[in-house]
Amino acid sequence: MSTSQLTEGIVPGRLDPESYCSNFADHAPPLSAQEARIAADRCYFCHDAPCMEACPTTIDVPLFIRQIATGTPEAAAKTIFAQNILGGMCARVCPTENLCEGSCVRMDAEGEPVEIGALQRFATDTLMAKQSHPFARAERSGKSVAVVGAGPAGLACAHRLAMKGHEVTIYDAHAKPGGLNEYGIASYKAPGGFAQAEVDWLMQIGGIKLVENWQLGREGDGDLAELLGDFDAVFLGMGLSGVNALRLEGEDKDGIRPATEFIAELRQASDLAELPIGRDVVVIGGGMTAVDAAVQSKLLGALNVSLVYRRSRAEMPASTVEQEHALTHGVTIIENAAPIAIHGNGAVREVEFAYTKKGPDGLELTDATFRLRADQVFKAIGQTLGDMPAQVEIAGGKIKVDGTGRTSVERVWAGGDCTHAGEDLTVTAVSQGRDAAEEIHQFLMEG
Repeated sequence: MSTSQLTEGIVPGRLDPESYCSNFADHAPPLSAQEARIAADRCYFCHDAPCMEACPTTIDVPLFIRQIATGTPEAAAKTIFAQNILGGMCARVCPTENLCEGSCVRMDAEGEPVEIGALQRFATDTLMAKQSHPFARAERSGKSVAVVGAGPAGLACAHRLAMKGHEVTIYDAHAKPGGLNEYGIASYKAPGGFAQAEVDWLMQIGGIKLVENWQLGREGDGDLAELLGDFDAVFLGMGLSGVNALRLEGEDKDGIRPATEFIAELRQASDLAELPIGRDVVVIGGGMTAVDAAVQSKLLGALNVSLVYRRSRAEMPASTVEQEHALTHGVTIIENAAPIAIHGNGAVREVEFAYTKKGPDGLELTDATFRLRADQVFKAIGQTLGDMPAQVEIAGGKIKVDGTGRTSVERVWAGGDCTHAGEDLTVTAVSQGRDAAEEIHQFLMEG
């Protein structure tokens, strides 16, 4: 039976094949060489560049833009990769409007920043297209390090350690490396298998072994004590594997699932037409994951998609640009509302919300309520740390680390979203993985 956007329930094939292709094409096409030169010429090349200070990986933005302006994008790419080995993905997914571009002095003068993200993509894509790796390994140190998690933090840590001459083994619970970049972002942000292509390119440094489908502490795999017995140091960068619950009766009804599962399934789908989506979709949350789930629901053919957040739009973790992106794709954003009940017999049919207000003790529910029809609900209200070894100290639900990434366990470092310093950003995770690698290297060389 054929389906359309009007078909009730959660069904596949709501759109024609051409629509799936166009909907999930690159939403920000790359700059041409001429466009890049023109964009680079807008840079003031500030001496005390605020854009560089705003970048968690402190890329020398004026330098790499000057290198593009002078016709040497490969040199620009090396400048970027020296600080951020995942600079290609970060150019695609970073909230530049809140970071480098948001700090650009052109914003004060014209309200339009230099296109730093697009220029970074132009440079990194140019070099990666040549399958050329700009770094070489140092002489072998005879030291070995285990990295748990093949996400941005783990990959950045592994690459820097390998470059220093150490032998690195990455252990990851998934069937493919990449972590958030592979499983957790909207498909239209990095189409064409870019996440895996970037991992393959990164691995050209050599000295890195990848073990997939391996989970820390799972029977048959290994635990922290075993890793410390086999390696000179360990880095934990496994991200967040759990999902916060709505804590409502009926949360286990059919049609309700974590937004992260939906996004991961979509990212791995070989045929988007076979991926079922509801006619009436409700996404609960206000971060990037919520926006990605909502927009992609519309792109898959959902008729009505509502994103509901308990606070105001100004307080949403998702950037203004991400919010506008959702609105332009037909997503309805409802602010200041929290779910209070789930209705349906076996499967979800409606979600009831109460409007919220700020009170003396924080956010309060009001007596004003409303219901949204829903045959599919995606939960995007935050993720939680999975099971951790008992000896690793936890603070605020995440691994506690000091300023160097050291944990409470000797010879164990951590970084990325699994730590209390994580910010759910690829660029922050890269920075923490890279910096932890420098600390691990210093420790190994002093030992």
